[in-house]
Amino acid sequence: MTETTINNSKPMAEISDEQLTQFIIDAIQDKKGRAIAVVDLSEIESAPCREFVICEGRTPQQVSAIADNIRESLLENHRIKPYNYDGYRNARWIVVDYGSVMVHVFVPEDRLHYNLEELWADAVITEVPDLD
Repeated sequence: MTETTINNSKPMAEISDEQLTQFIIDAIQDKKGRAIAVVDLSEIESAPCREFVICEGRTPQQVSAIADNIRESLLENHRIKPYNYDGYRNARWIVVDYGSVMVHVFVPEDRLHYNLEELWADAVITEVPDLD
């Protein structure tokens, strides 16, 4: 279990990393994000966090909408605020950092170019089926 905070200072009720990941996936799917992959980095000593959640939006506008919905949904529904986020300027790759889970929202061509799944090939990768 991880301790979750609001405004990164006041401890909230504990939620598991699995619950946090599911909240993120739900928020991605709410905005029609696709090609969702959960990359389990927990067995990799040099990993920056326990999990990556990677997904794509078709356009920079959709990438922004997905990242916004993740942040807004987790804050409004679960009182979870990210530690940091970046990438809104071009909105081709937005990262939202929740400590143990980092979310990467890409446009398809940048996801192929950076290929995080291949970079962390030692990790266990779980594909989440698209909702259609």
